[in-house]
Amino acid sequence: MITLYGIPNCDTVKKARKWLEMQHLDYQFHDFRKDGVDSTLVAPWLQQVDSTVLLNRRSTTWKQLSDADKSVTTDDQLISLLVANPTLIKRPVIDCNGAIIVGFTPDRLNIFLTEHLGK
Repeated sequence: MITLYGIPNCDTVKKARKWLEMQHLDYQFHDFRKDGVDSTLVAPWLQQVDSTVLLNRRSTTWKQLSDADKSVTTDDQLISLLVANPTLIKRPVIDCNGAIIVGFTPDRLNIFLTEHLGK
């Protein structure tokens, strides 16, 4: 099973969705804004990828944060920050049978899905 997490107006999310559809791969779309984000979703991601991979420091949301909010030092603090501000999560996050990849390029996603779907 494939779940693509993101926001619908993100260009990279749009490209990933189009690519999955062109490959005739079924997936669920989880909209960070409509469907929400909680710690039970984010915590396992941080066990698979480094915080520097998951946290989007180039986002407008990041630039608008206070220095205190930007100075997160623990995973628990980061999880709270990402749950409160889901647009800080780099997009898309693609989950395939519990394994995740962050970001999208056709080649990377193809390799990832081959490994995790067995195709």
